[in-house]
Amino acid sequence: MAEVHVIGQIVGASEFPENDLFCKWEAHFGPAWKRLEGEVSGQTQVDCPASGEMAYFAHPIDLHFATRGLQGWPKLHFEVFHYDWAGRSSLVGYGFAHVPSQPGLHKIDCVTWRPTGSFMDEVSSKFVGGGIQLKRPDLVYELHDRRNVHSTAGGKVHLELSVILRNFDKFGVEC
Repeated sequence: MAEVHVIGQIVGASEFPENDLFCKWEAHFGPAWKRLEGEVSGQTQVDCPASGEMAYFAHPIDLHFATRGLQGWPKLHFEVFHYDWAGRSSLVGYGFAHVPSQPGLHKIDCVTWRPTGSFMDEVSSKFVGGGIQLKRPDLVYELHDRRNVHSTAGGKVHLELSVILRNFDKFGVEC
């Protein structure tokens, strides 16, 4: 079987309207893929940068996959949250990025967005916390379903990923 190693980190997040951020992440992959080693989900610590600065996470990602086909190539799903003074977590962005299909070091800026509700929903989330969240997190990367979701742009999640491909040439795939 062909193998993919993904080694890197979630460097941080920037351009969000809030400070005190943390990020939850999860790897998604198709049925032809098998995780051999590594955690497929995780959460960073909260970083509290000065206003307008980047939140640094330096959260490691280390995944090892085997595959029988290219369909369902792995992607990383992100949910960025703001942790407020009252200890509440409010969603400030969803995003996803495909694991690069070329070997080597890759710097990726994953843009995010968040669903928006009515004016009253937005005002309520400012005072009560929380905010609008998706019932189906897979909408983040399912484009045909996402077009009906009202949303606003979020910030960016910054990644550094090294990709190592093994045995793809044995299956007729040029890297």
